[in-house]
Amino acid sequence: MTSRRDTIKLFSAAAAGLALGGINPFNARQVMANTEPVKGRFQVVGDHFELDGKPFQVMAGEMHYPRIPKALWRDRMRKLKSMGLNTLSSYVFWNAHEAQRGRYDFSGDLDLAAFIRTAQEEGLWVCLRPGPYVCAEWDNGGFPTWLFPDDSVAARSTQPAYLQPVKRWFKRLAEEIHPLMISQGGPIILTQIENEYGSYGSDQAHMQSIYQALLDSGLDGVFYTADGAAVMQGGILDGVPAAMNFGTYDKAEAEFAKYREHRPEGPMMCGELWAGWFDHFGKTRVNMPAAPLLKSLEWMLKNKCSFSIYMFHGGTSFGFNAGANFQADSNYAPHVASYDYDAVLDEAGRPSEKFFAVRQLMQNYLPATRFPPLPAAEPFIQLPRFRLEQRAPLSQLMEKAAQFAQPQTLEALGKSHGLMLYRHKAKASFRGELSFGDVRDYALVSVGGRHQGSLDRRFAETKLPVSFKRRQNVDVLVDVMGRVNYGPWIGKDQKGLIGPVKAGEKVLEQWQHLALPLDQLDNLKFSTQAFDGPGFYRGEFELEKSGYTFLDMRGWGKGYVWVNGFNLGRYWSLGPQGALFVPASLLKLGRNQVIVLDLYSVGERSLSSSEKQIWDEAITHARS
Repeated sequence: MTSRRDTIKLFSAAAAGLALGGINPFNARQVMANTEPVKGRFQVVGDHFELDGKPFQVMAGEMHYPRIPKALWRDRMRKLKSMGLNTLSSYVFWNAHEAQRGRYDFSGDLDLAAFIRTAQEEGLWVCLRPGPYVCAEWDNGGFPTWLFPDDSVAARSTQPAYLQPVKRWFKRLAEEIHPLMISQGGPIILTQIENEYGSYGSDQAHMQSIYQALLDSGLDGVFYTADGAAVMQGGILDGVPAAMNFGTYDKAEAEFAKYREHRPEGPMMCGELWAGWFDHFGKTRVNMPAAPLLKSLEWMLKNKCSFSIYMFHGGTSFGFNAGANFQADSNYAPHVASYDYDAVLDEAGRPSEKFFAVRQLMQNYLPATRFPPLPAAEPFIQLPRFRLEQRAPLSQLMEKAAQFAQPQTLEALGKSHGLMLYRHKAKASFRGELSFGDVRDYALVSVGGRHQGSLDRRFAETKLPVSFKRRQNVDVLVDVMGRVNYGPWIGKDQKGLIGPVKAGEKVLEQWQHLALPLDQLDNLKFSTQAFDGPGFYRGEFELEKSGYTFLDMRGWGKGYVWVNGFNLGRYWSLGPQGALFVPASLLKLGRNQVIVLDLYSVGERSLSSSEKQIWDEAITHARS
C-alpha cells in the first residue's frame, strides 16, 4: 500500500504536470484515493508508438542499477529527466540475482523492483532488457557461472541444459516485475527479447524460444528486438518491433535507411545510441566527441524516431562484475572497473559537456516543462594521504586443499571468482620450460616460495623458464579477470589453469587446489609484520562530513580494494584507469577502513584521493 508520504510525493509530481510526450504518467485522483493502480496501454500503431491512445516518442537514457548505489538512483534519474528524456532503459543482470543456482537476491543495490518504482515516482517510463544475455561489458555477459561448469553447455541455444534454467529464471524475475508492467499500472512500456542476437547467430528457433519463455513467465505488453542494422536479419522476429543499435560516428539517416530494408513498416527506434565507449586494461582511454552524437540525435528528433542514449550514466562495475572481450582476430582484453563510458553523466554522476550540449539541442524540439532543474551537486571529499601499515598474508584466506591429478577450473570446483593457488610437489629436479595449455587470466609462478615470473593471458603467455628440485613446491597463483561478455566465447571462458602442465615434455601430475575466495575478509588477522609476496594491506581515515571521492591507486600493482567491506573493483598499474570511485553512500562520519589486496610485493603502500577519475597513458606490460 502506498504510504501517506509517497502519496503526497506522487500527487505533487502529478500536480506539477510531469507530462511525458504529452502523457501524464500519474492519475492524481487515483493517487489521492489510494485505489488500485490505473492500468495503461502502450502499443504499436502504424509507424509509431501510442500511449493510452496518443502518439508517444520514446526518449530514453540507459543506466544500470548494480552499477549505481541505491542511494544515488533518484539523483541520477532526476538528472536524466532534466535533460528532457522521458524513459529509463536498463538491462537485467541474471548472474547478479542468481549467483548460486536457485538462490535469488533482489536486495539492496539489486532491488530491481525498487529501481523501477523509483523511476515511476520520478515521472519516467521504463524500457527493460532482461536478456538473458546482456553483454554490457559485464562478467559472462550476465550469465551465472554455474550455468557453464564446462564448455559442453551451448549458450544462446535451444539446448535443454541452457534453456530450462533460462525459463526458471524468467519465471522468478516475473514475480518481481510483472506488477510493474504498464498493464498493471506500472511504468514498464517496452521489454526487449534477447540482446543483439544478430551479432551472434541466426537461429530463429532460439529467438522464438526466448520470446515464448518471456510470455510464459507472465510478462506482457510490447516486446522488441535490438541489433545492428548490418546483422538485423539474424535477430528479428516476424510481427515483433525491432530497434537498431549504432554508434555516434555512424549517421542516423544512413543507418535507418538500412533499417528500413529489414523493417519497411513500424516505428523507427534506435535501441542504443552509443554516446561513448568502454575501456580495457593496458589500452588507450577511449573518448568520443559530442558532435557526431548531436548530429544523429537531431536527425532522430526531426524524424520522430524513438531512441535510447547508451550510456546516459555508466557508473562502476564494482567487485568482480567487469567483463572482457576476446575475438578470433585479437587477444583477451579485460575491462576496467570504471564504466564511465565517456557518457552524458560521468562515473561520479556529474553532468559532462555532452550533457549540456544534448540538453540544448533537445530544448529546440521540446517544451520548457520537459526540463526540470538539475539536482544540487554532490560534495567531493578530499582525503589527506594515509598509510596502510597493517598487513595480512594471502595464505590466511586459503580453503582446505582439494587434490586432483590435473588442474581443474574454478567452475568445476563450484567457484566463481577470486584467486586459485595450484600447487605441485616436484617428484624430480628440473631446469627448463614450464608450459600450460592456457592461463586464465593472470598467473604468478613461484618455486619453493621464490617468485619466478608471471603469465599474462592478454599476450597468450603460456610458457616460463623455471628451475626446481625434488620435493620443492611449484606454485601457480591465478587471478581471475572478467569472463568474456561478447562473441563466440560466451559460455566457454572457464577460469584457472586449462589443460595439463608440462615440465619440458613431462606432464606434471597431482595438484593441490587451494581456493582463495575474496567475498569475506572479516576473519583476516592483521599485523605490522612484513612478508614477501601477495597480501592484504589495511589503513584508516577519518571523515567529518559526507561526500564522494576517488582513491588514487597510482603506485600500487594489481588487485582489489575494499572500503568499509565493499569491493570497489579491480585496479592494475597498466592503466588507463588510475583511481577507484568511492560513492558517498559507502562512507561514514568518523573512522573508515580501506583494505587493498596487491599481488605485487613491492610498491607504494599509501593512498590519497582525487576529485575525478584518473585516466593515464596505458602501460603495455605489467611487472614480471
